Amino acid sequence: MDGDATGPLPEEEFMRALYREHAGALLGFVLNLVGGDRYLAEDVVQETLLRAWKSAGRLDPAARSLRPWLVTVARRIVIDGHRSRQSRPPEAPPAALDQLPAEDELDRSLRLMTISDALGDLTEAHRQVLIETYFAGRTVTEAADELGVPAGTVRSRVFYALRALRNALEERGVTTS
Repeated sequence: MDGDATGPLPEEEFMRALYREHAGALLGFVLNLVGGDRYLAEDVVQETLLRAWKSAGRLDPAARSLRPWLVTVARRIVIDGHRSRQSRPPEAPPAALDQLPAEDELDRSLRLMTISDALGDLTEAHRQVLIETYFAGRTVTEAADELGVPAGTVRSRVFYALRALRNALEERGVTTS
């Protein structure tokens, strides 16, 4: 961006000169630091020059060379990036997520068949209270209203029904822990 009719702003001209004089050498230096990763090196050079622009008021354009300052800043950016990557766990590549096992539908079906079979061993009254409270999700009071029995009876039946269901499942080889 040009200033008024007299030409570019002094800060802008300083940045252009800084880029012309140091960007190539800085890129070569940073490429060595990042193991040849050109994209990362370009990002580091860009960040270095951005910091130089932010610090333009403090930098002395009449200094013999600003390259030592630029190299130090670039080196610190690379070190900070390395430390940042080391401090957080590496991200899993998408291919690794494809290999995660999904819940096996056969296992789920077998569990449901076993539970259904074990429920068949219960008395009708015990099966009804378990269906109303666990499978239908009703409260004891709601189940009592639905079954037409007192709430205390529902609580008692649920207790004994769960004990009988546990025994029926253990007979089928299902262990409870």
